[in-house]
Amino acid sequence: MRRLPLRSLAVLAALGSLALAGCGTQSSGTGERTTGAPGADRTLRAQQVMRLTEVHEQTGMTLLEGPTFGADGGLFVVDVTAPEGEPKVMRVDVRKKTKRAVHTDGRGAYTSAQFSPYDGRLYLTDFAHGEVVSLNPGAPGGSDLRTFFSGEVDGAPMNPDDLAFDQDGNLYVSDSRGLTEGKALGRVVRIDRDGEEATVLADGLAATNGISFDAEYRGLWFSELTENRISYLPVGAKGGVTARHTAIRVDGGIAQTDSIAVDADGNLYQALHGRPAMVVYDRHGERLATVEVPARAAEGLESATNVAITPGGTKAYMTVSGPAGGYLYTFDALAKGTRQSNGG
Repeated sequence: MRRLPLRSLAVLAALGSLALAGCGTQSSGTGERTTGAPGADRTLRAQQVMRLTEVHEQTGMTLLEGPTFGADGGLFVVDVTAPEGEPKVMRVDVRKKTKRAVHTDGRGAYTSAQFSPYDGRLYLTDFAHGEVVSLNPGAPGGSDLRTFFSGEVDGAPMNPDDLAFDQDGNLYVSDSRGLTEGKALGRVVRIDRDGEEATVLADGLAATNGISFDAEYRGLWFSELTENRISYLPVGAKGGVTARHTAIRVDGGIAQTDSIAVDADGNLYQALHGRPAMVVYDRHGERLATVEVPARAAEGLESATNVAITPGGTKAYMTVSGPAGGYLYTFDALAKGTRQSNGG
């Protein structure tokens, strides 16, 4: 999740007591791919699918995040700054280019979404209240919102930003604690699939943001927003870890590292806050390509926050936001989508 302007933080605080100090394979029809030299010279041109939201008068902005495909083929997206009464979670039919509201409330500021492989529910991180909640998008009469985890971890509350699941359904959360104070208090936190035990796997991080397992589930990639770096954290079968290391330093200019997705070949898709673009790296840190919104469409768009690649296909859907509104863009990914390239 991007750093929110002070006005939006204040509004969110008023809305929800913000505890902060600061669908099948589809063919390539719309994504234009430039196939020149690899690396920084290769550009994947994203094309607009539809506008999902407009700037909310109450919060002064809109911010789309956490795109993730459900079992029914629908693409679920959250709007971090949506006020009560506006959809905080929506379902998009990318083929028909239609959307419908799934959930709203007067409290949460949801920054990511992902379906659990354990119970099939949609899990959301509530950045404002340090909670992880879950819902059932298909529940009759409502979304059946439940609090999965709340409270302090090792004596300190979380600001959970993104999340990833292991194959058994345990959660790994990027805790962006310290973001608004400008202090390296961020953490990577593991929560068991029953929500009973939370463990800090890494700390002393600079605004932990994106997080995703690698293709083999051997370790976690995670980004630090205010350091523009991606680190790798090996993770054992029972959640044990060994020493992490800086894997990639992102030359973002005025942009910063946001969410991360990983495709079936192990390539990393690093979203950028401050620029409507993503940078793609292989597992060895080689820059493979840049995903760009065409210049003619980029005015009023500030950030590309996350991406979901169609499970088993290469059609990718990127959430892009700014003063012009919240949009869904599409491009052709370098490899097929898996759980690691589907929300978080």
